[in-house]
Amino acid sequence: MDIREYNRGAWDHLVATGNRWTIPVTQEDIERARRGDWEIVLTPSKPVPREWFGELGDAKVLCLAGAGGQQAPILAAAGADVTVFDNSPSQLNQDRTVAEREQLSLELIEGDMRDLSCFEDERFDLIFHPCSNSFVPELSPVWQEAARVLRPGGHMLSGMCNPVIFLFDEPELAKGRLIIRHSIPYSDLTDLNEKERQELIDDGQPLCFGHSIEDQIAGQTDAGLAIVGFFEDTWTDESDQAIIARHLPGFFATRSRKLAGT
Repeated sequence: MDIREYNRGAWDHLVATGNRWTIPVTQEDIERARRGDWEIVLTPSKPVPREWFGELGDAKVLCLAGAGGQQAPILAAAGADVTVFDNSPSQLNQDRTVAEREQLSLELIEGDMRDLSCFEDERFDLIFHPCSNSFVPELSPVWQEAARVLRPGGHMLSGMCNPVIFLFDEPELAKGRLIIRHSIPYSDLTDLNEKERQELIDDGQPLCFGHSIEDQIAGQTDAGLAIVGFFEDTWTDESDQAIIARHLPGFFATRSRKLAGT
């Protein structure tokens, strides 16, 4: 299976069905951002600390695998020069809709987060990368490419899934029971049986990968990014994942700085 092609269609489907992460921000949200009153998330609920962004005025920002009409328009309204790079045409169109509605300037590019060859070295001051790593099977290319296009001293803000959330048997989780079934790293391609995987496909759901903490943290440092900030987050809704949230945070976020000479 071509994961990029399949997940592109799955996210287009989520836009059509009104998934939470595809709903564009409102005109009121943009007006507040223009006044300096704004916040955005890398993970399900906790706002990113404002100091993580530094000075946004004229900063060149890459929203990496972060379309959907949510974070990028807010950052543009706050004064940044924003490029959105995403695999889903429909998600990119959500950003386009907000940009046209609010007369914002956004550069929108469709592509695979593992291949940023359309960008020159050291182009961006800041990379904003919400929880999307779980939709690609390997992370090293993501970190290496992000580090390449980030200027020395620039920062990458990344949201990630705690791999623990992939351990549990989904049918049992739906019944409120935490039954360990899988191991990490996890893959929908190999850890589900054919019937379970087909049910996800029939429902138009993206296929996911549960990456180890080593791949998510050491992968960044191996690429020349120094971790300088960290927080954990969790679901606040009534989904199956909220059951896990009673016991541990299912997500975390890092702020990493590109070291000189890398």
